[in-house]
Amino acid sequence: MDKRIDYAKIEKSANAKETTRKAVIYVMLTVWAVMVLFPFYWMLLTSVKSYSAYNSEYIPQFFTLSPTIQNYIDVFTSVPLADYLFNTLVFTVATTAIMLVVTVLAAFAFARLDFRGKNIVFTIFLSLMMIPSELVVITNFVTITNLDLRNTFMGLILPSVTSVFYIYLLRENFAQIPDELYYAAKVDGTSDLKYLLKVLIPICKPTIITITILKVIECWNSYVWPRLITDDAAYFLVSNGIQEIRENGLGRENIPAMMAAVVVISVPLIVLFLIFHKKIMAGVSRGGTKG
Repeated sequence: MDKRIDYAKIEKSANAKETTRKAVIYVMLTVWAVMVLFPFYWMLLTSVKSYSAYNSEYIPQFFTLSPTIQNYIDVFTSVPLADYLFNTLVFTVATTAIMLVVTVLAAFAFARLDFRGKNIVFTIFLSLMMIPSELVVITNFVTITNLDLRNTFMGLILPSVTSVFYIYLLRENFAQIPDELYYAAKVDGTSDLKYLLKVLIPICKPTIITITILKVIECWNSYVWPRLITDDAAYFLVSNGIQEIRENGLGRENIPAMMAAVVVISVPLIVLFLIFHKKIMAGVSRGGTKG
């Protein structure tokens, strides 16, 4: 009887510790979630406040009883934000599509094809990751200017159609596919291109989707290069549109309108991430797993 009581106490104590551990974890996760999501809440809240109501708040209010959509109307009428969104969509889709072709073919060459100096070339290629992107901005600017591609979509797109990191990530995925599968396909008379399209790409689909989404986010948020290479409003992206609203549209002091513009620009990326977040996690975890 005593032994049963001791076991019951031990089990009860273990359950209590486990409950406490879970409670602490959930509290920490809740605090972290609030810290991460609060800026988004504040952005959305500010965007539905009127300019006068926002300026009359000596103490910031965490809610509003009189929301308005006038700020969203103003950001579309003060500057051609719809045109900037269309330009950004064209730039994002074209850049991502070209980048996928370049990345997939380069990753396949480094993973499956045998050619002299492959390892040396790949090592040199990886060393480019050590060079900060800011250092090549001037070189890219001079090149694009000499090619007379300023204020063109081609000038916007060309410097962004390759990524050493994405090639490395996809190459590691391709290298995980057993060699026997490749040799069996070659015995059956399958060409390298057909093997890539019919075997490797379907198997590595999560990683390719991840690369696609990350590139879309990168293009959508691009600021430095579009700001540098375009001074014609016909080729402005949404990142330039924010600056245009701030400088020549509604003024720097109109914070609610600025927040409304940021919400409009951010919503597509948030929706995209919410739809494909499982694919992103699966692709990243697969890329970091060897064997």
